[in-house]
Amino acid sequence: MNYNTCFHLLLALFISCSILCLAMTVRNLNSDQFVLLEFKDHIAGPQNVLANNWTASTSVCNWIGVIALNLTSMNLRGTIPPHLGNLSFLLSLNLSSNHFYGHLPKELGQLHHLRILQLSYNRLNREIPSWLGNLQRVRRLEMKINNFTGTIPETLVNMSNIEILNLGFNQLSGQIPSSIFKISSLKAISLSSNSLSGSLPNDMCQHLPKLEGLHLSWNELSGNIPFGMGKCNNLKNLYLSLSYNQFTGIIPRSFGNLTRLQLLFLGFNNLEGQIPEEIGNLLGLEMLSITAIKGLTDQIPTSIFNISSLKTVDLSNNSLSGSLPNDICQHLPKLEVLYLGWNELSGNIFFTKEFDL
Repeated sequence: MNYNTCFHLLLALFISCSILCLAMTVRNLNSDQFVLLEFKDHIAGPQNVLANNWTASTSVCNWIGVIALNLTSMNLRGTIPPHLGNLSFLLSLNLSSNHFYGHLPKELGQLHHLRILQLSYNRLNREIPSWLGNLQRVRRLEMKINNFTGTIPETLVNMSNIEILNLGFNQLSGQIPSSIFKISSLKAISLSSNSLSGSLPNDMCQHLPKLEGLHLSWNELSGNIPFGMGKCNNLKNLYLSLSYNQFTGIIPRSFGNLTRLQLLFLGFNNLEGQIPEEIGNLLGLEMLSITAIKGLTDQIPTSIFNISSLKTVDLSNNSLSGSLPNDICQHLPKLEVLYLGWNELSGNIFFTKEFDL
């Protein structure tokens, strides 16, 4: 990102900062300016954006990134200095898509006005610190694609205003704290591609009335898929993804209540039984993937072929039997991808398109 691009993206933030600076004392301004200069000295960037803009000769209110410190995708390298914890005015901190490494300094727990914390696409490591729970006003916590290890701290339940929690693609282990599923403000939970284990609470959806997206794929979760998940009836814009785990039991019929769902991924688990007929109630579904479940038997429910919004269907590598409608394309006019291979299907079918069967 060059200087001009960065300038235009953050111009609106300068205006907000100018208004805020009128209300701040000279002592606070000097303190915050010192903190930012210390931060600049700890990092390096090939384009020298900060070196040319963050100088003692100009007001901190005219610096790039202030009040929302947005330094994403600037190829910055280094550790996150503890001095950032003294930025009393900070509402948003975004250091995503850089090369920051090391641990998160505990001083960041002093940013009590923070609403957004985005640190994704870096090389941050060690455990996710428990002091994150002190940031009770945070609405977005995004730290995916780092090298965090250890467990998810129970103290995250103190972030009672959080709407988006994304800790995916790290090296987290242990159980997901059940308290996470009681934060009623949550709209999206993404913990995929870790090594999380344990089961999901059956009553989780009773406490998540605003949940729109749940992504827990590529973990080691086990037990039954909660029957109560059918009460998460706002699941929509993102998706429900539980694939690549160790779930057992049957696919709950209550999934038919998730009528706003657009994407459903359940494959690569140890499930058994049938695909419930109630899946046909998901009339807004665009992608359905229930693959690589050898315990899944019986016929494909005819109700699925009433979901005219479907674009992708993957039911391959199961033990499904029976026949299909003569012309699937008439029932699924938007269908673009169809995978049915490695099953026990029979009968004659007619296509007006070409698909991989």
